[in-house]
Formats: sequence, structure tokens, C-alpha cells
Amino acid sequence: MISANDLSPSELAALLAFHAEAGVEWLLEDAPVDRLAEFEALKAKRADARAAPQTRQREASEAQRGRGQPATPGRALATPPSGPASVPPTVAIPDEQAVSEARFAAESARSLAELRTAMESFTGCNLKNSARNLVFADGNSASGIMVIGPMPYADDDRDAKPFSGKHGDMLERMLSGIGLSRTEVLLSNVVPWRPPGNRVPSGREADICRPFIERQIALAEPRHLLLLGNFTSRFFFGTNETIHQTRGQWRELSAGGHLVPALATLHPQDLITAPVNKRFAWLDLLSFKARIMG
Repeated sequence: MISANDLSPSELAALLAFHAEAGVEWLLEDAPVDRLAEFEALKAKRADARAAPQTRQREASEAQRGRGQPATPGRALATPPSGPASVPPTVAIPDEQAVSEARFAAESARSLAELRTAMESFTGCNLKNSARNLVFADGNSASGIMVIGPMPYADDDRDAKPFSGKHGDMLERMLSGIGLSRTEVLLSNVVPWRPPGNRVPSGREADICRPFIERQIALAEPRHLLLLGNFTSRFFFGTNETIHQTRGQWRELSAGGHLVPALATLHPQDLITAPVNKRFAWLDLLSFKARIMG
């Protein structure tokens, strides 16, 4: 187990911020608790509870056979039915089918408004079941500038708007430093529904949501993309490089048949948890400003 003493101040701040956003209010107990022992005891208790009826059934059957009597009808252990009757009434949509349905819904949209309607009706992504709202793109779609983050956070999910709360405040300061504001660009996320506990979206969830964000890019036709954070950079660039390896580098992206230059930089959360990252983000933003003004 990693001790807090082994973490740097920035790592500890990031860990505390993660726990706070996940809803953790207390980090310490009055007395030490062995959670592993608790879990093992709970598993043993549940196993005993499941085994008790079967044990009693077996003992009763053996006692009846010992007296030369047949086992009481209806007391034998039930055997799970086989075949179609045993299939649960609700079956999850296979990932491949969900991707196909997402692609069909996205390609059918002829405007951002139609795309939003299609995403509101889409049921193929499990993240929609736990999220409060669809967080669709917000801002000026005709600006030629699109800023894309990884996923909605708690404030975004509550307000149904990307980059709300502290992340929105930090992004506003980032943009204002190069003469822009959130109302002058189009803001969006790779994944439009908040994952539980702000966890990173899985690869399957990202694949299902890919047609929607690519269709947004194709419909908005931005001339420049600003990608925020590690997940977003890897999603679009298709590499396992970290954001510190890809930041500040212009690359050409093709999304939905639309070719657009993109620059990756740090997410507002990276600047909040580790202020030292502000200098790197500032250099990236200066490069972005020079490109859009050129």
C-alpha cells in the first residue's frame, strides 16, 4: 500500500481531488479497520447462508431414504432450466451492435441539433444509465475553433453543459489568456455522459461514443482543434503516449471525412491539481494562438 508520505504534493493533491469528486467526505476512521478481513468474513457468511438450505434439504432426503421412504416431492433441488427459457428478460446490447447503431444514428444527423436528438434517443451506451444528463456541445459552432475534453465531470453532468464549475473557470482563464472566451468557441467532450465516480471511460465506451464526436467535428467543420488531457489525446492520436509527450505538437486529424489540424494540451484539472503545469499549458496556448491568427 502506498503511504501518503510517498506521494509528492501534486500527486497528493490530485488524489484528494479525485476522492472529493467521488463523494468521499472522511478519509480516516477512529480506529484501524482491516477491510480485507471484513470482506473475507462477509464472503464466508454469504456462502454459509447459501449452503444452509441445501444442507438441510440433503439431510432430510437422507433421513427419509434411511426410513425406506421416497424423498418428498417438490423438495429436490431445482435445476436451472436450459435453452431459451433461461435467458434473462433484459439482454445487454453487444458492443459491436452498439457501435453500429451509434454510427447509423450519427451519420443520419444533418445538423448539430439533429445529432443532439439522436444522442438523446440512443440507448447503446451503459454510461447513459448512470448519468443525470447528456452533455452535448456548447458554444459557437461557426467559430472554426473546437475545444474537446475527455468526458463530463460532476458539475457538467448537473448543468448539462461541458466545462462547468471549477473546470469551466480554469478553461475560461486559459482561453482569455489568448484573447478567446467560451462563447467564441465550440466546447465538447469525447464521451457525452459522465462515467460513475469520474472514472476514465473504458475502451469499449469510447468506441461506442466515437461516431458521435466525429460527427460533431464533421458538422461543425472547425479549422482548428484544441484537445485537452491525456485521454482525449490518446483517443484522437491513437497512441499510448502521455499528454506530456504529445502536448504542443500539431497533428492532422481526420474525423468523419473532415481533415483538421489539432493541438493537444493539458486539461484544466491538470492545472488545478498541479499548478506547475500552467507554464506548459501557456506555451501550448501561445502556439495555438499563433496558428489561428496566422
